[in-house]
Amino acid sequence: MSLRFACTMCGRCCHSLRLPLSVAEAQAWLEDGGEVEVFCEAIPWPEEPAPDNGPAWHKRKRSFAAVSGHLPVRVIVTLVAAFDGACPNLRADMGCGIYERRPTACRVYPAEVNPFVALEPAQKLCPPEAWTSGGLFQDDQGHWTDPGVADAIQRRRGDDYAEAEARGVLCERLGIHEAGLSNEGVIVYAPSRESLREALKDATETYKTPAGHVDWLLVSHRLRTMWLLESAGARATQAADLAGADRRFVSFLQGE
Repeated sequence: MSLRFACTMCGRCCHSLRLPLSVAEAQAWLEDGGEVEVFCEAIPWPEEPAPDNGPAWHKRKRSFAAVSGHLPVRVIVTLVAAFDGACPNLRADMGCGIYERRPTACRVYPAEVNPFVALEPAQKLCPPEAWTSGGLFQDDQGHWTDPGVADAIQRRRGDDYAEAEARGVLCERLGIHEAGLSNEGVIVYAPSRESLREALKDATETYKTPAGHVDWLLVSHRLRTMWLLESAGARATQAADLAGADRRFVSFLQGE
């Protein structure tokens, strides 16, 4: 189904977000005085997926190999700009104060970066009138008609793929070794600005493949999930048992 779209400058997409960033964008966001968090989720990965399993290969490209106990896993690390209320770059007129160098995720919105997720207007922050005017945004074949949006999607997806190993190095530098179970939730880390700045610099300047010996702890808020993980040979714990002000479990599941 084709979709039309025109931004109404409502500013809803610039409030109380966790905005995905590339490594370079995270460094720039920190230098501008913003806050950056680290999201970690893990996927049990006992074997490679079938060649035609596109969603699984998308996740594989975004992740790095690790282990939890005796269970092979892949870990997805997302760097996010964190702010409550208005974005620090949002002007009073709802314009962007860093428009020319805004993060790629801002250039993409409201399109989807994941090629296996359909754009659903009802799930976006844009008001209904944004979808009833403007030019063609997505055609019947699912192609993005705006060249700028299409290019931003490719760059955002490309950063995810290309930086997966570097983000593993980043976790090593920060001593991060706990992750939520993908599709259930994530562990959100809030390292100090200085430690994150140094770890990002180290991960990019002395880039190498993660050592792989780090034994990741998988975190779930469901007892059944934890027991299943342990029966598969993983190290697992309940979200309620997490301790420390620098990290928290955030569920992806409504009402849990």
